Amino acid sequence: MHIYAFGSICRGEINIDSDVDLLAIVSGFDDRFNPDTYSICSYRQIEQIWIEGNPFAWHLAIESRLLFSSDGSDFLEAKGNPARYDLCLRDCEKFQALFHDARSSIDLRSTTLTFDLSMIFLAIRNFSTCYSMGVLDKPDFSRHAALRIGDRSLSVPEEVYKILERARILCTRGHGAAITKSEAELAVKHFPAIHQWMSKRMLEVSGHGA
Repeated sequence: MHIYAFGSICRGEINIDSDVDLLAIVSGFDDRFNPDTYSICSYRQIEQIWIEGNPFAWHLAIESRLLFSSDGSDFLEAKGNPARYDLCLRDCEKFQALFHDARSSIDLRSTTLTFDLSMIFLAIRNFSTCYSMGVLDKPDFSRHAALRIGDRSLSVPEEVYKILERARILCTRGHGAAITKSEAELAVKHFPAIHQWMSKRMLEVSGHGA
């Protein structure tokens, strides 16, 4: 068994809104690990994502720290780097589609409003991470990846980004101030800018031969 921390705490970017991301690598089912607290993977699953060059594999390779090892080894460090990430186009298309689906689902009177805004944020974040890996070769796994890619960064007001981020935290952790209708309306006004930004980045991804 191996237990790792990864994400913001390993980047030194933890703040009041951060959680501690934990990974448990186990040989089989282990009821000591709550899936609400841990990402749980088998050794076979880790081997597979390493072979695929999966973004999560790169995330672990770059931003994980060993907390416990049942045999004294550092399993992930011993694996070295994952395979080259070659699925940028497929992954960016997937997250672009998620953005469009969530945008189409938005109903300002709907009880799913916060969830839809959360999916918008997830799409932006994961799209940005895949783009940073596949096109820029500078992986950024942070929640603010879309704002940290230089002149290719998403240009929306800070308030709008924080509204979307808060919706994500509300859906994943259940805490924070509820999204008001006026905040949602403000976010929706900037969806065309997000769409345009994604479309421009997709042209680069397609031309990059990903």
